[in-house]
Amino acid sequence: MAAPAGGRVRYAVHAEWTKLRTTRGPAWLLAATVAAVVAVGAASVASVDVSQCPAPTECHEDTTRLSLLGARLGQATVVVLAVLAITNEHATGMIRTTLAAVPRRHRVLWAKAVVVTVAVLAAGVLGVLGALATGRAVLPGNGFTAANGYPPPSLTDGPTLRAAVGTVLYLVLVALLALGVGTVVRDTAGAVTTTLGLLYVVPLLVELVADPQWHDRLERLAPMTAGLSVQATRDLDRLPIGPWAGLGVLAAYSATALLLGAVLLETRDP
Repeated sequence: MAAPAGGRVRYAVHAEWTKLRTTRGPAWLLAATVAAVVAVGAASVASVDVSQCPAPTECHEDTTRLSLLGARLGQATVVVLAVLAITNEHATGMIRTTLAAVPRRHRVLWAKAVVVTVAVLAAGVLGVLGALATGRAVLPGNGFTAANGYPPPSLTDGPTLRAAVGTVLYLVLVALLALGVGTVVRDTAGAVTTTLGLLYVVPLLVELVADPQWHDRLERLAPMTAGLSVQATRDLDRLPIGPWAGLGVLAAYSATALLLGAVLLETRDP
């Protein structure tokens, strides 16, 4: 008698979780993600001081965004983690065993997506909380005090909470984008290069566009530029796209990559 669909899904997720936790690479990559988010955030907030401003109350620094700047580096290890979740099996030939155990191929991809999401979610929360705690400790010593109009980053503040939650979601969406690209490309180097190029190189190319109208349009479509707008807590009117709308752009990239990956996983030979 066949197992219920729910049982088969749980089996697939459990199998992917076992693969993740029984290999050393993912744990190191997740630890590196947390370290990068905290360390770069600490360096960012330590590099600013009110003495560099016309007056202590006229710095106009987005201290929350500075604290969370490490997500720009942390996303690189997230990309590697998510890509390896699928390309490692293609490289070793284990994908045939996986697909034999779970004949509904799309379930394999969704199971990998669930496991990668949970792992990156945990690392993202730890990294973001650590970065904000570091900002609270460092910024007052550099003159960014409540008296000067810069209360320490706090999750009780609506914009800061949105930036923190949004940063965690950003890292998760980057992971899902990388998983989708890895499923399509099936090669570790190619998938990592493609995803990192989309994140890091596209914004640089946008900066070369001289026409202001097209520059603004392309900024709203660049996945990293749009997605990280969710970190902003000041001068929101100067953003190329709104915080949640920007995260929605990245979500569209991730959904497209995963859907294309699911279609190709179903139709191609393993």
